[in-house]
Amino acid sequence: MFRMWGKIFKKNRMITDTVICVDNDLNRTRKVYQALEEMCYEFDLPKPLWLESNKQDFIRSSKTRFTRDSFIEEIDFDYLEIQVIEE
Repeated sequence: MFRMWGKIFKKNRMITDTVICVDNDLNRTRKVYQALEEMCYEFDLPKPLWLESNKQDFIRSSKTRFTRDSFIEEIDFDYLEIQVIEE
């Protein structure tokens, strides 16, 4: 089972979080994209853009932060952090 934890932070405080479970035969990359899509749906957010810094952070530590630069629409929080917690 693949699980990804998503947290929204505002003023250095976590205001909400969720854990998304993906249980299918997709490869890791597709599981990450599917979990992020479900997370954004649950939080009622637009899907963020993967900037080069996000890709490098995620490859290095299975964790990244999406700041205002990653969203096309205006957001009312500081950043969305995702982290793989189980593969």
